[in-house]
Amino acid sequence: MNLTWLNSDDLRRRDIAGAVAVLEAARQVDCPFDLGPTASSLTADLRHGWDGNPPIAGVHRDPDDRVTGVVQVHLPHWDNTHLAFFDVTVEPAARRQGLGRRLFEAGMERARAESRTVVLTGCYDDSAGIELAKAMGLDRASQEVKRRQDLATLDRARLDKEYAVAQDRAAAYDLLRLPAPVPDELIADVVAMSVGINDAPTDDLDFEDEVFSPERIRAFENGQVGHDRRTNRLVARERSTGEMAGQTMVGVEADRPWHAWQYDTSVLRAHRGHRLGLLLKIAMLYWLAEEEPQLLTIDTWNAKSNKHMVEVNEVLGYHILTGGSTWQKRL
Repeated sequence: MNLTWLNSDDLRRRDIAGAVAVLEAARQVDCPFDLGPTASSLTADLRHGWDGNPPIAGVHRDPDDRVTGVVQVHLPHWDNTHLAFFDVTVEPAARRQGLGRRLFEAGMERARAESRTVVLTGCYDDSAGIELAKAMGLDRASQEVKRRQDLATLDRARLDKEYAVAQDRAAAYDLLRLPAPVPDELIADVVAMSVGINDAPTDDLDFEDEVFSPERIRAFENGQVGHDRRTNRLVARERSTGEMAGQTMVGVEADRPWHAWQYDTSVLRAHRGHRLGLLLKIAMLYWLAEEEPQLLTIDTWNAKSNKHMVEVNEVLGYHILTGGSTWQKRL
């Protein structure tokens, strides 16, 4: 197998161009509703990752020197250091020749070398990734649903009504807008609040709680800057104590400003029961209408078992695009 592992500090144009071509060809077959990759977005992924923890990536070339396969190995370092996440993509024309298996095996070698004991991969329903995951001995450990919100067709009268009800239930809380970066004097509060995401269901995944720190928050912010994304964080704060109770975040890519990604929405356990999740997400829509009026769509993923957030998203008018699964195996 002609596999080259890439150096994130010295990415070659030919490697990035070839990898993007493979990812785009696979997207057209496996998930045509997704945004396509770009050279700049992939470069940012390989240099910055999500929060300063970029993947190790490799490209496979055929005898004609064309890239036909891509493998990315994500090795968490903030927490869950027993895990390795794999993304294996094979050009549709080169499938069913064993290349996906060989790329996956190469990823497992890297995982073992880093003393990782559990490997995971994700794939869309009805995609080639399911067959590969099964062939590599992985079991389905969670099911997720991808939804999209079309902002041009929002029922704004309904949203205003729901917001008024939520405001009444959350009368003890104020909302605070925090465009990145978070002010230094609030970073400790954001760290304490961020652990609320650990209550989200993880089904049968071998996940430990996420660990947050000021350094990780800053690394996340720097990673978003590296991707040229504008990130808005909206916080609910209890008026009597000043405690941050919950948050929602949305990211907008500068090069594709019509589309946004919904990031974390979570509420600390002690502050639940006040409709804060719904309040935050509707208030975020109001904020985006001011700051990003060109937005057309927002995409989000939820665990299928996350009934509360699914209910919130349905109130907001999200519709299902597709389902997906995460597969898992112990090494």
